[in-house]
Amino acid sequence: MIAGAQTGAQTGATGAQTPAKPAGATAQTPAAPLELQNMGQTPKADPFPPANLKFFTADSPNVDTVNAFLKALWGYDPNRIWRVEAIQKTSAPNVTKVVVFVSDKTPNAKVRPTAFFVTPDGKHAVAGDVVIPFGATPFADMRKTIQARADGAWRGAPSKDLMLVEFSDLQCPHCKEAQGTMDQLVKDFPNAHVVYQSFPIVEAHPFAFEAAAYGYCVEKQKNDAFFPYASAVFDHQPELTRENGDATLKAAVTKAGVDPAAVSSCAATQETKDQVNASIKLAEDLGVDQTPMLAVNGHLLPLTGIPYETLKTIISYQASLDGVSTGATGPAVGASTPPAVNK
Repeated sequence: MIAGAQTGAQTGATGAQTPAKPAGATAQTPAAPLELQNMGQTPKADPFPPANLKFFTADSPNVDTVNAFLKALWGYDPNRIWRVEAIQKTSAPNVTKVVVFVSDKTPNAKVRPTAFFVTPDGKHAVAGDVVIPFGATPFADMRKTIQARADGAWRGAPSKDLMLVEFSDLQCPHCKEAQGTMDQLVKDFPNAHVVYQSFPIVEAHPFAFEAAAYGYCVEKQKNDAFFPYASAVFDHQPELTRENGDATLKAAVTKAGVDPAAVSSCAATQETKDQVNASIKLAEDLGVDQTPMLAVNGHLLPLTGIPYETLKTIISYQASLDGVSTGATGPAVGASTPPAVNK
């Protein structure tokens, strides 16, 4: 699969064979020689084989679009380098195979091939069992969708220029563990509009839907009350049982300073249930397949398994691509250290 696809932090790549010799190349220009940045060290020799025109048989996407796509995925890491080695037609009509060689700037770094397929509409890349947005600005459409449809309780800046949307399940243990990360992100990115968006996984967590419905009703009473409510639910997850579940949710509402009877009545309405289902639909439309998941201006990142400093770097880099300020102190990320890519 694409190294770092969907996670933005993974660095491995699955093996892909050297491009097979095609029958008849198109006029698409292959990648130019790699530009290796010094970065204060002795430049290493170009580690990649020269791109060969005969491996570029498809008219679309072009090399510039592929490089822009990879920059959106990988550009947060100034040490990573790559070269597009093939953009080929396949036996499936209008499905294109892209082969990229990847390495880094450390001495004697290995070169790893990776491959993915671009769908006929040019809007998605398929790598293994992962489907992600494709294009020069792959997350732009998802960013607009989130700005229009994310309706959960929020913290931070009112502006939606930089949106950090947490897709979460109040009965999910990993989501509970992620709350410290979310609290720290609110502090570290003052310009971020940080949203809790309900995605109850009802097949695994029988009280998750009801907990989400209570949460929406708490939010309607007072946006800021949602967060102590959610914290209380997370703290008492083991008590979300058939015997104690309702009482546990009402106790969490009380702790948040809201009337539990009013919230319980609100949660039982079809309007509130429709709101929870709409939140689930938003997650599914975006391709969220696990919780907790963080959308950074449309770029989906799992909240577990990514070191916090790496997560911060990715957020800063995505903000730089979108031309928005994070409000964070410290050196800018991305703008002054673009990745070494084919141009």
